[in-house]
Amino acid sequence: MVFSSALIGLREGLEAALVVSILVAFLVKTDRRHALRWVWPGVGAAVLLSVAVGAILTYTTAQLGFEQQELLGGVLSIVAVVFVTAMIFWMRKASRSIAAELRGKMDQALNVGPLAVLLLSFLAVGREGLETAVFFYSAVQTAQSGTAQPLIGFSAGILVAIVLAYLLYRGAVRFNLSVFFTITGVLLVFVAAGVLGYGLHDLQEARFLPGIGSLAFDASARLPETSWYGALLKGIFNYSQQTTWLQAIAWLAYVVIVLPLFLRPTTKTVQPPATAGVKE
Repeated sequence: MVFSSALIGLREGLEAALVVSILVAFLVKTDRRHALRWVWPGVGAAVLLSVAVGAILTYTTAQLGFEQQELLGGVLSIVAVVFVTAMIFWMRKASRSIAAELRGKMDQALNVGPLAVLLLSFLAVGREGLETAVFFYSAVQTAQSGTAQPLIGFSAGILVAIVLAYLLYRGAVRFNLSVFFTITGVLLVFVAAGVLGYGLHDLQEARFLPGIGSLAFDASARLPETSWYGALLKGIFNYSQQTTWLQAIAWLAYVVIVLPLFLRPTTKTVQPPATAGVKE
């Protein structure tokens, strides 16, 4: 659970931090530093909104009954899968052009006025933050009760993302963004498949979907979740020792469909490789 949470935190955190870095670098290098005072409130508001949404989803659902909790958890897990699927495909397509698009939008916002700059900063970071909040809630639901592993994982991933983004901004490190997002995207396909399985299981426990007693396999004797290897599989792939047929079919279908689509060759362009580094 720590690994999958850290992966989401790293991926989402790096996307958000890169967005901020690109906007800041554009303003600094075009000698429009005065607009930075509108960027930071927008970024701060987006972060606060994301934290608030995550806290509300995580802690207020404790007042619901068991079936209501499972129903909400199942629905939000599926929403999280939709978010992360859209995210990996969007970044796969946009990684080569995101900097130019953001600079163009910021240039337009500067012509409109300070509130447009603030709104652009808020929306650019807020999208990543809301996705992270929903996934954090889903991770808490699938983790063992009372564990702090999802929070530790997300915090570690976001912290590493902030450090990486700062080093990229300062020019201390450089790496190929396309390769990075491809590798993390492949890992996230398996994470999302596991979250989808857990979401469907929650809906089965809520009696919203049938088949809760129809197991595809029961590996609790040979591969228990309490063992170190079971915990490792659970943390990386959201492994469940008792998996229903609906979970198993959904997990397999998701991986078989999404992974080849994600890895299919893209149309070649004349654009240079997307090497990370915030440059004008």
